[in-house]
Amino acid sequence: MRKIFVSYRYLLIALCTVTAALLYLGGCGGGGSSSTSKGTLKLAITDRQSEEFQNLFISIREIRLVPAGHENAADNDPALPVFASYTTARSVDVMQLRFSQETLGDLTLPAGTYSQIRLILDPNPGGNQDPVNYLVLASDPNTKIPLTTPSGQQSGLKILGPIEVKPGVINAVMIDFDPNTAVVKRGNSGQYNFKPTGIRLIQMQEMLESFGSIAGNVSNPSVNWSSATVSVKHRGTTNDINPIAAGQIFATYTSGKWQAPFSAFVPASTSETDRYKAFISANGFALYSSAAVSVTAGHETSLGEITLTPNQ
Repeated sequence: MRKIFVSYRYLLIALCTVTAALLYLGGCGGGGSSSTSKGTLKLAITDRQSEEFQNLFISIREIRLVPAGHENAADNDPALPVFASYTTARSVDVMQLRFSQETLGDLTLPAGTYSQIRLILDPNPGGNQDPVNYLVLASDPNTKIPLTTPSGQQSGLKILGPIEVKPGVINAVMIDFDPNTAVVKRGNSGQYNFKPTGIRLIQMQEMLESFGSIAGNVSNPSVNWSSATVSVKHRGTTNDINPIAAGQIFATYTSGKWQAPFSAFVPASTSETDRYKAFISANGFALYSSAAVSVTAGHETSLGEITLTPNQ
């Protein structure tokens, strides 16, 4: 069995990825709340590199899962399983996770579909105290710039799935944190905001000790494609039918087009004929199928700009 932004042999951001990871997720609705079947969810976080930032720290107080149908529930709703709760908030510098992962834990829970993962963050202290959610620019390595995290302390950073927890198996999900799209500068104020759509969930076959990535930018200049499912399948001596990694990406209008980047984390190719293909599907558009590409551990294989073609 092969190893592997989101088991089901699905794709990455490596949030156990991620993206930027992307998702074919059918199955049980409501998070499996009416079923006695359970599966184990393993969660980790990884990062796509940015030349702009030297450090990017987030302080996680709690992680909650949101079953399908409970998207508007409050964080303290008992229907939302607590994946992890930290007495002392867990500080993660995502910039140190390029082609590596930080494991956040595992939990056995009802099988079914979960629509979100919520990261509840510690608030930044006031006064002259150092921030706990902050970034450091590569151009100014001695200054901690506080991150504004709208709703991050109340309803949490809502990272959209869906993800599927299948019964009786370990389900691996990577949180793919892309600082290039998850952190947005506010005008000329010098302040920076979190944008949760820059953090993606990638469902994978299993967690990887070593991996490379397949990346690209999905766009259309005139039509809002809203969201798309990205999946990666192995192509080699034996072609995979099911994705080895998958996740969902969401379009935003920037630079004159509807677009979204993605990253998919997969094991390195073992030979010249050991390759992968990426597939992108969006409602109202033709299915995109990439050329077969090889992947090197610790490196990104770029598919470049991928323009979605509307159905005729």
